[in-house]
Amino acid sequence: MKVKNDRIETLKMLISSMELGSQEEVLQALQREGFTLTQATLSRDLKQLKVAKAASMNGKYVYVLPNETMYKRVHKTQTAREMLESPGYLSLNFSGNLGVIKTRPGYASLIAYNIDNADIPQIIGTIAGDDTIMIVIKEGASKEELVDGLSMVIPTIKNN
Repeated sequence: MKVKNDRIETLKMLISSMELGSQEEVLQALQREGFTLTQATLSRDLKQLKVAKAASMNGKYVYVLPNETMYKRVHKTQTAREMLESPGYLSLNFSGNLGVIKTRPGYASLIAYNIDNADIPQIIGTIAGDDTIMIVIKEGASKEELVDGLSMVIPTIKNN
């Protein structure tokens, strides 16, 4: 199952970062990332992700993920594998007893789930979107204590 999950995540990254107009182009991009699969398997993966085709800026029809505002097309020189291996966490900011964590697209839900299951005493709960997590902080908890608790889930959080 890990191979399929890795393939699905790589597929999402490729569709988000490249303009792919045919299943052949998608298969070739996946092969460059180390995944060899049949057209039938790719077709099932695309159906599972609810991928559609939409006109790009140059008029070419390309694959897009559902709710394109959530999966913003990014133009990076990293390969999909490099993107998957880098952490999803981007930043943390506070306002009163709320914290807002920004993540890479698609990572917020997983990180929020891990935060909720870490039983960090300074956190009442989280709400996650696609790339943003809102944290409700207990009254009187210090930001330093919170960051220390979050570092169990997000090791790179102390670097910010």
